Amino acid sequence: MKIALLTRAGNKLYSNRRLVEAANERGHEMDFVHTLNCYMDIDPKSPSVHIGGEELPRFDAVIPRIGASVTFYGSAVLRQFEMMGTYPLNESVAITRSRDKLRSLQILARAGIGLPLTSFAHSTKNTNDLIHLVGGAPLVLKLLEGTQGKGIVLAETHKAAETIIDTFRQLNANFLVQQFVKEAGGADIRAFVVGDKVVAAMMRQAPKGEFRSNLHRGGKASLVKLSPSERRTAVLSARKMGLNVAGVDLLRSDSGPMVMEVNSSPGLEGIEKATGKDVASMIIQFLEKNAKEHKTRTKGRG
Repeated sequence: MKIALLTRAGNKLYSNRRLVEAANERGHEMDFVHTLNCYMDIDPKSPSVHIGGEELPRFDAVIPRIGASVTFYGSAVLRQFEMMGTYPLNESVAITRSRDKLRSLQILARAGIGLPLTSFAHSTKNTNDLIHLVGGAPLVLKLLEGTQGKGIVLAETHKAAETIIDTFRQLNANFLVQQFVKEAGGADIRAFVVGDKVVAAMMRQAPKGEFRSNLHRGGKASLVKLSPSERRTAVLSARKMGLNVAGVDLLRSDSGPMVMEVNSSPGLEGIEKATGKDVASMIIQFLEKNAKEHKTRTKGRG
């Protein structure tokens, strides 16, 4: 197969290097396609993607590694590849769906998937009720546009929550108010889903004095065994988002697994090093089985 890796980072990222290695080892050709350098000819009869004055060749499959800051343009480029019949590892609709934190939580809630109690509103008059809806302080506030643990604040008291909420509103920022799951102990689980199964899982533990377990913020990763319920929750969450490959972040709560987020471009470094599994090759094998021309269709709902 001829595979496009849609990314801005080239081989500087571990995930990109591993995907290229895995593709080459299995006899495929993979080319880096810089997301923001692409421009498109939106022709009903012959759509195409161009870079530097040249039309890109036809690819059998495209792996989107679209950064959160360029979701809009990256999704547009991916849609163009889909119009051309190129098979996407994850579809553009599914990526935009998962990147919208509020929309993704509503989709998961509609499917009956366990979530932390969450509230969202605009009017400053509703501050106390917003706090009440998630069970009071301590609670977590999240900017909708935040990634990798950025834009997430723990409010330990009711007064602190009021102050942070009022500050976010003065900044005209969209945010969620969410239950703080104390029993998780600053740890979460990243379940890596490929196709219809969890292929690897790790536990991420926040450093002392920190409640965010992201590896970018100093969290430590270790191998973890998932319960059948956790596996089902991870697979169902990815399916409802319409994602073929996803990193599903779970909390272990007294009421069962709770989904924090479904990531459409999960990194490979942490999961491969923590589990010793060749996740990159599993992704390429998925493409080998499923990549067919014009197979793109919107999966899931929402």
